[in-house]
Amino acid sequence: MYTRQAILKSFNGTNYTATVQLVGSSQAYLENLTVARNIPASEMTAGREVAVMFFDLMRAADAVVAAVW
Repeated sequence: MYTRQAILKSFNGTNYTATVQLVGSSQAYLENLTVARNIPASEMTAGREVAVMFFDLMRAADAVVAAVW
């Protein structure tokens, strides 16, 4: 399992998905990432830092937003 830091760009509270930009990447955005349900929707505001967990670096679709600060 791999963890990367990212910046939250948007959050969909209905589907509990997010769009993030990985730190160190000026143009790479990951869209429709699943967000852990233990994170309150009120904490998911654009610009906050998040931890993204990857089970396989070659399959970004399997990644999950696991923490926000």
